[in-house]
Amino acid sequence: MKTAITENHANLNDPIPAPPGHANLNDPIPVPPGPENHMDIFRTTRETKIRQLNLQYFMLVMFFAAAALLVPYPAGIAGASEKESTIEQALKRGVLKVGMSTFVPWAMQDKTGRLIGFEIDVATRLAADMGVKVEFVPTKWSGIIPALLMGKFDVVIGGMGILPSRNLKVNFSIPYDYTGMSMTASKSLAGGFDSLEDFNHKDVVIAVRLGSTAVSAVRKYLPLAETRMFDDETQAYQEVINGRAHAVVGSAPTPAFQTIRHPDKLFLPLSGTFTKEPIGFAVRKNDFDTLNFLDNWIRYVDAEGWLQERKEYWFETTEWESLIK
Repeated sequence: MKTAITENHANLNDPIPAPPGHANLNDPIPVPPGPENHMDIFRTTRETKIRQLNLQYFMLVMFFAAAALLVPYPAGIAGASEKESTIEQALKRGVLKVGMSTFVPWAMQDKTGRLIGFEIDVATRLAADMGVKVEFVPTKWSGIIPALLMGKFDVVIGGMGILPSRNLKVNFSIPYDYTGMSMTASKSLAGGFDSLEDFNHKDVVIAVRLGSTAVSAVRKYLPLAETRMFDDETQAYQEVINGRAHAVVGSAPTPAFQTIRHPDKLFLPLSGTFTKEPIGFAVRKNDFDTLNFLDNWIRYVDAEGWLQERKEYWFETTEWESLIK
């Protein structure tokens, strides 16, 4: 039996009234003053810590930067940027000092005592393009690298082969020439010899110039032969002409020229050369401005054909022989 709800009873869906003096249970819960919720509190704390860390990092960077300024540089580093290049020194001096050694037809004296030859032409043109005079410093070949390192001259322009062992001591420009080893032999001691194998015996004497790449060529291709070294190339050739050595090994075309001069004493046992090596300017280490100038000068004169013209004159003709006889 259903009973009707009277006016004196509350509807079950109505909110429950709060007792006197207490907040209504249906009112929103009050939030303490400050950040709106706990996520805001966490975010604020994290940002504060990040700002503190950034400040500490900045202070450390500034500290080490300031400390670095107070540390003195080693003398070599401090003066590196202040040191003038060899080219700059030559320009101020008005003279380019060139180390060389006599060696036909690269550098030799004419009838009047004046230096002539392929390397002399190259060095003279280089100095002229720099707007300075050239000063040649004749030096024994065996001591030419030590003399360069001691500052006796600015550059070696003397048919120097680019070898790894030399490159450890000096810097080389790009090649401005290529040469190779050839040989002239004594008719009385080596008549009938026509190959390297014929000269590779213990009873054979080969004359070479001390400190030249001919020394390494003989040791590589004629290891059994006796090597006899001389300070001056002329002495090496004279040893063969006098019949005291079987042959002389030297940079082409010198052996061929010597054979033409002494046809009754010498002959060419080999055709052409048996090695090939690049030739470059030698300068002191850590002088990149000078090296850059020399490299680009070589490219320039090579492109205009001047180097080839000089090579043909000195190495493919004998027109210059009248200047020294």
